[in-house]
Amino acid sequence: MRPDEFLRALGLLPAPLHDRALALRTYVKPRRCETCQAVGDAVRLALTAAHYDELGSAGELLDTAARLAEQHGRACRPEYQPGRGQVRRWAETPAPLIAATDASWKGRAGGIGYVASDGRYGLRSRRPGRVDPTGFSRVLVSELRAVEFLFTAYDTPPVDMTVLVDSRPALNYLHRWQGGETGAMPAGYDLRPRHAGMKPTLVRLADLVAERPDLTFAHVKAHAGHALNEAADGLSRMARRRVEEPFDVRPRAHDLVEAFVRDWHVALAA
Repeated sequence: MRPDEFLRALGLLPAPLHDRALALRTYVKPRRCETCQAVGDAVRLALTAAHYDELGSAGELLDTAARLAEQHGRACRPEYQPGRGQVRRWAETPAPLIAATDASWKGRAGGIGYVASDGRYGLRSRRPGRVDPTGFSRVLVSELRAVEFLFTAYDTPPVDMTVLVDSRPALNYLHRWQGGETGAMPAGYDLRPRHAGMKPTLVRLADLVAERPDLTFAHVKAHAGHALNEAADGLSRMARRRVEEPFDVRPRAHDLVEAFVRDWHVALAA
């Protein structure tokens, strides 16, 4: 079940069932563990029952899901997701978290990246697609896609999270969306639905940002030695290079993030 499908289905539930289903959201993601998968199946069936106004059945299925989850204890770690990882040393970093995102384009190769103070990171390569704008807007759209990529690393973005971006135009859109101007989009951005009717990435991002006044978006100067920004920049360039030069990105990305996040925490403690 895609995140947007889950959220649409969640909206059909009355408040008590809504909160119970939301608490089990992490189990809806694909899992190798059979018990975790069984919990996720029960949640999906509950949402389907709610779609057909069978709220009694939906409640019973959520009871089953919650019971299985409680018996199973702590949720299993999700299986490896390509392009994402975490330096586990910093996994218990207390909130509020700070993260940085970045994008890189050269010719017909692009990349985006993010890194957070809890050690989570991600990078993704991209070639221009038929719905991508050209010129300046292409880079701007990628900067914003990097923010959305960061947020999808969490079931929901952590409360009071700060996101650092080195693109002032991208920061301007994030602030406009947070102020309610969700219809504002970069020039040339295609607003037609994507695969299976899914909303475009920036439309989903704008909707999310508008509902989260607790999130802080701030500018950070590029190439000025800020550890998290340097890590995000390195990941986005690594992803871009991978388009033309295939290589095993995982160990390089992990080592890069480990070094920069360590520097960030050392500086923070000084």
